[in-house]
Amino acid sequence: MTAHHRSRYSRYRGGPDPLAPPVDLAEALDAVAEDVMAGYSPRHALQEYLRRGGRNREGLDDLAGRVQQRRKNLLGRHNLDGTLNEVQKLLDTAVLEERKQLARDAMMDNTDRAFREMQLQNLPKSTAAAVSELASYDWQSSTAREAYERIKDLLGREVLDQRFAGMKEALEGATEEDRAAVAEMLQDLNELLDKHRRGEDTDADFQEFMAKHGQFFPENPQSVEELVDALAQRAAAAQRLLQSMSAEQREELMRLSAQAFGSPELMAQLGQLDANLQALRPGEDWSGSERFEGEEGLGLGDGTGVLQDLAELDELAEQLSQSYNGSRLDDLDLDALARQLGQDAAVSARTLAEIERAMHDGGFLQRGADGDLRLSPQAMRRLGRSLLRDTAKQLSGRQGRRDTRVAGAAGEQTGSSRPWAFGDAEPWDVTRTITNAIRRTIADGGNPRHGLRLAVDDIEVTETEARTQAAVALLVDVSFSMAAEGRWVPMKRTALALHHLVSTRFRGDRLQLISFGRYARTMDIGELTALPAFREQGTNLHHGLLLAGRFFRQHPSMQPVLLVVTDGEPTAHLLADGESWFSYPPDRETIRVTVAELDRLGRAGTQATFFRLGDDPGLERFVVRMARRVGGRVVAPEAGDLGAAVVGEYLRAHFRGRAFGDDWAG
Repeated sequence: MTAHHRSRYSRYRGGPDPLAPPVDLAEALDAVAEDVMAGYSPRHALQEYLRRGGRNREGLDDLAGRVQQRRKNLLGRHNLDGTLNEVQKLLDTAVLEERKQLARDAMMDNTDRAFREMQLQNLPKSTAAAVSELASYDWQSSTAREAYERIKDLLGREVLDQRFAGMKEALEGATEEDRAAVAEMLQDLNELLDKHRRGEDTDADFQEFMAKHGQFFPENPQSVEELVDALAQRAAAAQRLLQSMSAEQREELMRLSAQAFGSPELMAQLGQLDANLQALRPGEDWSGSERFEGEEGLGLGDGTGVLQDLAELDELAEQLSQSYNGSRLDDLDLDALARQLGQDAAVSARTLAEIERAMHDGGFLQRGADGDLRLSPQAMRRLGRSLLRDTAKQLSGRQGRRDTRVAGAAGEQTGSSRPWAFGDAEPWDVTRTITNAIRRTIADGGNPRHGLRLAVDDIEVTETEARTQAAVALLVDVSFSMAAEGRWVPMKRTALALHHLVSTRFRGDRLQLISFGRYARTMDIGELTALPAFREQGTNLHHGLLLAGRFFRQHPSMQPVLLVVTDGEPTAHLLADGESWFSYPPDRETIRVTVAELDRLGRAGTQATFFRLGDDPGLERFVVRMARRVGGRVVAPEAGDLGAAVVGEYLRAHFRGRAFGDDWAG
């Protein structure tokens, strides 16, 4: 007897996957940061990325859609008439062959022939009743008798296949000895489960059972609990299969089951098995049902397997939803996903899980003092570098001239160094260069004492002072109109690009980020990046200028540079008691105190640039007049060009029109 079974798999337990594509954290980080800047929390932003997927990778929503489509296909393809139809065909064959035999048997008594023909003619319409009525019939045709016996054999194999996957095929053509082995296994199994229910079993009992009957359990359970899990899942699916049938189908099959192998003892053992399993695993779904609407008939065993597949698909749908508390993609049963959707789906899911794990464990997300997740400084640097590179390309394209490095082109050394890049003519920072080479040699497993070989990546050059150090105040409008008009994310991208430029290439400068809505406040780059869009009225430029003046006074030896990004006229100002006064249209007093504060900054030598977003005529008139008062400039970029415009003005303040390109983007 050969064992044929439906394959089962264990949960993936880690390790490299040779089929998995490289994890593109840069793409994930960019997508997450974009959503964070749009107002999502980092956790929500990461979840949204995992749902959408990447450029060439399925997301959770794609996988969930495939799960639902497979579920729909299973229900739409199949019906539950398979066993009844097989039995009916065998019954029809037996009756037809018997009638042929009666017609050609010339030696048969005519009265006996007529009685038999009448029996066959008046069989009940119910398949189960007809099979039962023919149980004592004395078949004259050996072909007919064989077809009828196959009904009992089929039913026996089907009811066993309901509880033990693969039994239908394994017992095809089985001998009486094989059937006796099955009966003995069922008896021993029920005795083991009875002891387990009472808490009286031992591991030795289980080992003895498996040594004797292990060929019936290709899943190879390692304990009684694993054995019960596998059997209970199958038995519960068998119950759901019966519940999914019509009342007539269910009654027919229950009556037919009594004919299984012609052995009432078999059904008694299976009934006891079901009772044991239901008592041991009451949490399984023993009463659910499904609606099958297809034309492909399923037998009892195959139907039970489909019900198991449907239950597995439902579990996958819940895992893919990630809607329960504490959900992580590590919860995904990747083997089940491969079983149901194919290996490509498992690879996609595993890659998404690796991205989630890397974002949490790789230092890109961290908890702030308030307990909420935030983009880490490492993530901010990586994102800032990417945004600055994009800004540099925009600037280079806009200028239409050859790139020229300017940072450190002449003048006194600043004490800072930076990695060498093509075109650099600055002197090497020998100490840092040698230190880099030593570290790299050790990391590669070498010994610096045996010789040191420089690589291009080891070289650092000294930066020299070719400019006046600047105190830069970037004032960004955070009134709700900025978000409503699609300027919220470009504003944040601009701030992040400028912050990265100052912190990595112009370290002698100081940058202060100031947001102004109903009130103004100073922010670090992390706070500004994570700032949600509030439905708050008010553009309090007056308060923002006050904070900028305070910042400039803290750095009296530096050139004050004021950069103001706004899409509306001032509609609020700060009162003497610290409260904000709001008025729309703008109040005369709001304009007066705002202009007065700007004049104060102008007298201190502040270089001012106003970045006007949008086409509001009132705003245009206001910023032009403001700029003229302090000898400043007005730039009116599109939202997508804001970053290049702000960074360009910052550089212009240093280099007074000298050429610059994207080398400083790092």
